[in-house]
Amino acid sequence: MQKNMSYSRAFLAVLLRDLHVAVRHRNDIFNPLLFFILVIVLFPLAIGPEPQTLSKIAPGCIWVAALLSSMLSLERLFKADHLDGSLEQMLLSPHPLTLLVSAKVIAHWILTGIPLIIIAPLLALLLHLEPQSYSALFITLALGTPILSLLGAIGAALTVGLPKGGVLLSLLILPLYIPVLIFSTSAIDAASMNLVYNGQLAIIGAMLITSLILAPFAIGASLRVSIN
Repeated sequence: MQKNMSYSRAFLAVLLRDLHVAVRHRNDIFNPLLFFILVIVLFPLAIGPEPQTLSKIAPGCIWVAALLSSMLSLERLFKADHLDGSLEQMLLSPHPLTLLVSAKVIAHWILTGIPLIIIAPLLALLLHLEPQSYSALFITLALGTPILSLLGAIGAALTVGLPKGGVLLSLLILPLYIPVLIFSTSAIDAASMNLVYNGQLAIIGAMLITSLILAPFAIGASLRVSIN
């Protein structure tokens, strides 16, 4: 019982620390969100105001923007801890490394994923998304953005020791993001045509569960390889 309490306190300590640091450095919160908004706003300006055209490309535009904005803050996920020595302390901690990195990933999702989920339906109005697609948009973002944070953290862990690992990070994780992008946009498209999209949601849910189980171990192993 005491060990479980110790684990929960360590988890909360890392989670609250990352949230507190992000509040002090507000750019980590606002930059991905502003990037997401700008990308969505640029599509109507570049393609034109035709509602039918915008409605057709809306699911892909929203999800590509969400994917790219999520990547903006990934490089800093472990970088600051690596520079100040906190990451080495985490590796030497008696608490499981998978527990500590899970707390950091959840903090990343709270700071980047939740704002996207909140603002995306409002921006979808600019792209004339079909009204019946909003529920699918919300559900796919709620299921898909945690996957982006979990998979992205693996790439961030692998490149944490590199001076300029941003480009390599993008090359590593973009192929992993493609299934989430495909099934999420497919679900929104199906909803716009009043078709059943439970199958796509089931696949995204399965990917989320698999990522929640396996990604923390992959992140921990990647950190040990990168630091050592």
